[in-house]
Amino acid sequence: WDNHTARLKANWQRLVREEDTVVLPGDFSWGLKLEETKKDFEFLESLPGKKLLLKGNHDLWWSTAKKLREFFYNNNFSSVDIIYNSCAVAENRAIAGTRGWFYDDTASKKVLLREAARLDASITEAEKTGLPVEVFLHYPPVNGKEVCEEIFGVIKKHGIKRVYHGHIHGAGVNNAVSEYEGVKFKLISCDCVDFTPVLVV
Repeated sequence: WDNHTARLKANWQRLVREEDTVVLPGDFSWGLKLEETKKDFEFLESLPGKKLLLKGNHDLWWSTAKKLREFFYNNNFSSVDIIYNSCAVAENRAIAGTRGWFYDDTASKKVLLREAARLDASITEAEKTGLPVEVFLHYPPVNGKEVCEEIFGVIKKHGIKRVYHGHIHGAGVNNAVSEYEGVKFKLISCDCVDFTPVLVV
């Protein structure tokens, strides 16, 4: 993580054009309140392209979609939007996703089922566009030998063949799964891709 901000900025500016869209699957800012994220969003706004954010487990500043969009508008963060109980259309793709949740015995069943429902609704909305659907999650639905059946079940139900996710860092990469039951998974946590945007093709 040494000098990671400068490395990310250099790689982003080298690869991303103004007409491109970048999806950030969570854990964007350490701020605890929305106002505390301002400098992070100023940095993001300074970079080229449109940015779509999903919620991560460390995004404690996250609020309602209405409040987030008001914050973006009031601070002239015009290149930033969220995917939250929704989908987005970008570059002839429909982008769906949600945070996801744990797959172990400590998971809150209520939260887990809510996240599965959010993913289902997001993918359903994306499918209505008639465009190819790309799915992004913060948590991987499969990690090592653990499978979050509720989340993975939604992926299988909709016939999704590829999922991008974050959350895993450092030595945890050894548990990352690249394919499970015909679904390919791509780990795109910053430190796992050398702070370089990953091209979706």
